Amino acid sequence: MKSFIPILIILLAMGCQTQKEKVDLIVKNATIYTVDSNFSVASTMIVDNGVIKSVGDKSLLNDFEAEREKDLEGQYVYPGLIDAHCHFVGYSMNLRQVNLRGTKSFDDILNKLKEWDKNHDLEWILGRGWDQNDWPVKEFPNNKALNKLFPNKPVFLRRIDGHAALVNARALEIAGIDENTTVEGGEIRKSNGQPTGILIDNALELVLQHIVEPVKNEKVELLNIGAKNCYAVGLTTVADAGLDHSDIQLLDSLQRAAELKMQVYAMLSPTRENLEQFMEHGIYRTSRLHIHSVKLYADGALGSRGACMIEPYSDDPDNYGLIITNPEEMEHIARQAYNNNYQVNTHAIGDSANRLVLNLYSKILSENNDRRWRIEHAQVVNPDDFQLFDKYNIVPAVNTTHATSDMYWAGERLGDERLKHAYAYRQLLEKNGWLCNGSDFPVENINPLYGFYAAVARQDFDGYPPKGFQKDNALNRQQALKAMTIWAAKSIFEEDKKGSLEMGKQADFVVLDKDIMTIDIAQVPNVRNLLTAIQGEIVFEK
Repeated sequence: MKSFIPILIILLAMGCQTQKEKVDLIVKNATIYTVDSNFSVASTMIVDNGVIKSVGDKSLLNDFEAEREKDLEGQYVYPGLIDAHCHFVGYSMNLRQVNLRGTKSFDDILNKLKEWDKNHDLEWILGRGWDQNDWPVKEFPNNKALNKLFPNKPVFLRRIDGHAALVNARALEIAGIDENTTVEGGEIRKSNGQPTGILIDNALELVLQHIVEPVKNEKVELLNIGAKNCYAVGLTTVADAGLDHSDIQLLDSLQRAAELKMQVYAMLSPTRENLEQFMEHGIYRTSRLHIHSVKLYADGALGSRGACMIEPYSDDPDNYGLIITNPEEMEHIARQAYNNNYQVNTHAIGDSANRLVLNLYSKILSENNDRRWRIEHAQVVNPDDFQLFDKYNIVPAVNTTHATSDMYWAGERLGDERLKHAYAYRQLLEKNGWLCNGSDFPVENINPLYGFYAAVARQDFDGYPPKGFQKDNALNRQQALKAMTIWAAKSIFEEDKKGSLEMGKQADFVVLDKDIMTIDIAQVPNVRNLLTAIQGEIVFEK
């Protein structure tokens, strides 16, 4: 009888052992930055049905098993990266155009256009990305050379910031622009009374309305290429800053059909159709699309001198810039948004535009609100106006790479005194307590790590300037990471679902080959993304 007792004990012990729970994915042997409230670091993450079931140490492996396991051998996991302000649809459509980014002279542009035209039989020549501030002569070009090269084919070339364009005579003719044409909220540059081909802000629409959009099949193809490019750099959610009704409908249909995995926070362009079809019916949210805001424009851009300033430009003393939307119209839309529980996100670059928007918001919002109304860019702020961000809980939606792109010439536009209060990210953070960071792509590169680097280092990739550009307004690494994860999620009302790696949240995460929280900051632009997952599905793997 005694011989059976050990066997009985073993059988009882086996029966008492807890059976491992089966899940979809286990990530182990990793360095996982959860970006939770304690900024804790874990080694193991359990994912099931697209949701994080648990995050912790290796003891979790005793409780769970999965057919798919990712042994990361110490590699680095972060919450899926969120671009809090970009133009995803516009970027994708630009993939059919001539890329003029990085051209060092107007002759470079002409050579690119000639080569493009040889290989593309298209009705229009479209391009984007030129910046006269990168040329030996930092002045707007005219269209004389374009007219000689392309006398019969219309040409439309957007400046890098999207707020100015150079067009040839054929494009002007199609748009009906001549020496008598004027436009509110924009400028048609003229010389000796004749248009030079340079259009600024609202003047662009006179030509854009004549350019035929790509057909649906081409749009779908371009959106998927754009999305794949985003996955490759670790983006799992994009906040698209201003979309028309037809583009939103297309995104929604593609997402519902599982043809587009990218998650989109769509800011409405303030068209009548958008306001009637979306805003007046309340917040719209699916598993991948979220409509909760309207995008307004107060002014133009600093590079094209369209940003509206309290005092004139230091390098153009007769020019104050432009207010491109009537303030009464902005207030009407903002009040409509408030009544429908919608967020208002207003582009403001110059200190006059920022003051206008801050004062407008303060007329509508109460103190200590949670409406999360944003100022997009918040680039140049008068020192007297910073306190309004705090008083009315206004979110600075900044773009840190703008600081390092503009630093070479911003002082010429602003002068030394105004420059002190430009790109003031730390000061803005201290006022509101948090901020979000976006790239504004295609104005800047789509890689969010470039924004992380710019926020912390305040230098270009060559380490210029050696001590950093106005380094007193740099963010630290935790702040920079939060600005593109949990704070970015908060800025789009999605911190309940994403932005950190915690139990119950979506399994949106990325794996990087180096630890951006500890390596030499100069190495960050060279860090590679190895894997991107959205709702537990791996959408990119190197």
